Amino acid sequence: MTDAKLTHFAEDMKPPRERPWFLSVLIHVALAAASIVMLYPLLWMLSGSIKDQNEIFGTASLIPSQFDFSSYVRGWFGGQVTFGKFVWNSAVIAVLSVIGNVISCSLAAYAFARLNFWGKNFWFALMLGTLMLPYHVTLIPQYILFLKLGWVKTMLPLVVPKFLAVDAFFIFLMVQFFRGSPRELDEAAMMDGCSPWRIYWRIMLPLSLPVLATAAIFSFIWTWDDFFGPLIYLSDINTYTVQLGLRSFVDSTGSSDWSSLFAMSSLSLIPVFLIFLFFQRLLIDGIATAGLKR
Repeated sequence: MTDAKLTHFAEDMKPPRERPWFLSVLIHVALAAASIVMLYPLLWMLSGSIKDQNEIFGTASLIPSQFDFSSYVRGWFGGQVTFGKFVWNSAVIAVLSVIGNVISCSLAAYAFARLNFWGKNFWFALMLGTLMLPYHVTLIPQYILFLKLGWVKTMLPLVVPKFLAVDAFFIFLMVQFFRGSPRELDEAAMMDGCSPWRIYWRIMLPLSLPVLATAAIFSFIWTWDDFFGPLIYLSDINTYTVQLGLRSFVDSTGSSDWSSLFAMSSLSLIPVFLIFLFFQRLLIDGIATAGLKR
């Protein structure tokens, strides 16, 4: 090895130079300030939920002059139906959507990643093309279809399509993960007499827990936070979701119950927060390994 190569190798082996302490302090201060800016709206909402109605917009302080928790009781029981009914409706739609997306999208992704059939590349490209279509483009044809089926004013338009693999993003995510799994597993299973369905159920699904959890988490959050879909298809207050229920606290005449709105908005964040808190490791693993070779 020449002297030049030895010198270059020695420079590469040197430990990285430590960052000056004052630069680290500045970075941490900047990150803390950015965190406060991002968290302030959430803290302001939580503060408004325990403030008096007249104090919410009267002061910028996050600390109320008097703690008032009556807005939680008023928001939960004060409507035509209890807010728990909205939470139940959202939970039913979200859970069914998660089940439908995980089952149907994983089946479609397994077919694209592992099976050979006529027009496979064409159908895969067509599926990816749907990612570029805004939701509003297909809204009217879908509404006409569901209207003719008699599904409007029910939860069916929000749930049934999830069992038909309509979310191309999840299919693409799972395809990338399935393609990274060794083909030798399929070949060994086929030699043992396994059918494609058994390979999918016994081998691919257990190996795909991170990406399945990622799809489930995103599906739950997007469905729980969806406002436009329920607004289009639901008209009976007994079928309202949380997002439509929150809208009922806002009155265009100016007599809105803001403290109750903030209280119920705070409660509506709890399921999403818990889902992310307990499954964040699977979420990170699913996103990190979806495009890697295993």
